[in-house]
Amino acid sequence: MDSIVPQLLTGLAGASSLFLVASGLTIIFGVTRIVNFSHGSLMMLGAYIGWSIITRLPREPEWFVLGILLTVLATALIGVVLEVAVLRRVYRAPELFQLLATFGVVLVLQDVTLWIWGAVELPLPRPRWLRGFVEIMGNRFPAYDLFLILVGPVVLGLLWLLMNRTRWGTLVRAATLDREMVAALGVNQRTLFTSVFALGAGLAGLGGALSLPNASANLNIDLSVITDAFVVVVVGGLGSLTGAFLASLLIGVIQAFGIVLVPKITLVLIFLVMAVVLVFRPNGLLGRPQAEAREATVAAPVVRAAPRELRLLGALALLVAAVAPFVVGDYYLTVLTDACVAVIFATSLHFMMGPGGMASFGHAAWFGIGAYAAGLLMQWLGAPMPVGLLAAPLAAGIVAALFGWFVVRLSGVYLSMLTLAFAQIVWAVSFQWVEVTGGDNGLLGLWPPDWARSPRVFYWIALALAVAVALLLRRALYAPYGYALRAARDSATRARAIGLDVARLRMVALVIAGAACGLSGALFSYGKGGIFPTYISIPHSVEALLMVLLGGLQTVAGPIIGALVYTGLADILVRSTDLWRLVLGAVIVLLVTAFPEGIAGAARRLWLRGREA
Repeated sequence: MDSIVPQLLTGLAGASSLFLVASGLTIIFGVTRIVNFSHGSLMMLGAYIGWSIITRLPREPEWFVLGILLTVLATALIGVVLEVAVLRRVYRAPELFQLLATFGVVLVLQDVTLWIWGAVELPLPRPRWLRGFVEIMGNRFPAYDLFLILVGPVVLGLLWLLMNRTRWGTLVRAATLDREMVAALGVNQRTLFTSVFALGAGLAGLGGALSLPNASANLNIDLSVITDAFVVVVVGGLGSLTGAFLASLLIGVIQAFGIVLVPKITLVLIFLVMAVVLVFRPNGLLGRPQAEAREATVAAPVVRAAPRELRLLGALALLVAAVAPFVVGDYYLTVLTDACVAVIFATSLHFMMGPGGMASFGHAAWFGIGAYAAGLLMQWLGAPMPVGLLAAPLAAGIVAALFGWFVVRLSGVYLSMLTLAFAQIVWAVSFQWVEVTGGDNGLLGLWPPDWARSPRVFYWIALALAVAVALLLRRALYAPYGYALRAARDSATRARAIGLDVARLRMVALVIAGAACGLSGALFSYGKGGIFPTYISIPHSVEALLMVLLGGLQTVAGPIIGALVYTGLADILVRSTDLWRLVLGAVIVLLVTAFPEGIAGAARRLWLRGREA
């Protein structure tokens, strides 16, 4: 009992802090339907702004509270600016393009924060009243953590009153259920959305400021917090405040005891919880089933074969790529090889996202599985590169088939978050199973054979594999299977009515995408000479999403163009400026707002318009 009480209280304090961030995220999603990836950045700004304000005020408790309130107001105003300047322009865009826009905001805010406050962590000097302890059942427990435990229920109660006892709250709840009907009744949606985003941003800022006494303001807050917040929102049920609070309690307490009881799985404990919940309750603890009829309201454009002129242009581009080693040096050959790997990576994700309608937040899992399959075969059996390149897609495809049994029953954000959970589990295994994977040190010495070690020869191999994968996926797309898969994407109900096995179609798409992605992981590892857990990290999965969405989902060439643009742009910016994230994020936001259908989609639209004219 002596050890249980402190861990329980620690878990409740962590749950309260997590709920502050998750509550703002779930309110924003419930009304605007935007998966706001920049919500963690708002919490990070709350921590930095709170540090700047609180450290300049007297150190008494009342001034600390004033500093917290000023921080909430400042982050709410920043949220208003983001909503008006960026998000308002993409409300009508597909959900995934909204996600891409908010990730561009993440990159911009990372470099803005770095430019203003620097790279050094900023701890908050704690006055005496913040260092006090309370004795509970013979254990000393920080008084501030007890305060945090009270904050969560108080905020939940205030939000409940706001949502159920005010006209504004009634409008918010109505918009959560049916935005179109609210608009038809004459409600100003712009004002409503802006106020909702301000409230959500203020809650994120509150969470960031209140975390300062127990942590420091640092540049790693955004991505780490947004992942946990997404888990809470999904486990609780999208749009449910009470569900978010219950999920926060569940995850906070499990994490607190997991550190003591099962420390080796602490890194993925919350993702295991999410996976179990989604398997048994696909809509979360208190979430409502998503209306399936909405999927069929606007069918995606039919993907048709490219006209003869564009096929000739593609053949010319391929010819230029084939002769590039005779023109450029070894450095640019390395960049071009990375671009070929990126093409396989992006086209594999596009196959399940575009025709399959299954967005993945954890596509890097298959990349890592393929890489480790090739690396372990070389380490244990001395298998040469051709064997590794054959084994990688086989291993990734088998694991994708096993995982597919769980994922194909879900849809939308729930499906995406389950893929994220699986990727985090694979990442934790590769990071902690040191005896097999090498842990953080990775597997080294994974080099091509002598005949393929030349940058020129290895580039041609990568180019040949990229072209082969793209053509095979294109062939599958235009086969009867591809048309059936797109029918299941446009309306699962109608597809089942005509006898199509929707689950099986999605399962096959997941296996094909996983196998192709595994090949890209092995190829990348041979090019770099090693394998590391970072290959399976969340940012790597996000890169695949960026490539696909930048190019566009509506054309076969979209992921190829997106991969080439992203690889080239990232290389140029990293070599040109220290603020490369800011520039890259701004470019992403501009592209999303100007071309919501992606670069290739916009080119396709302009081409068709020109032919009609």
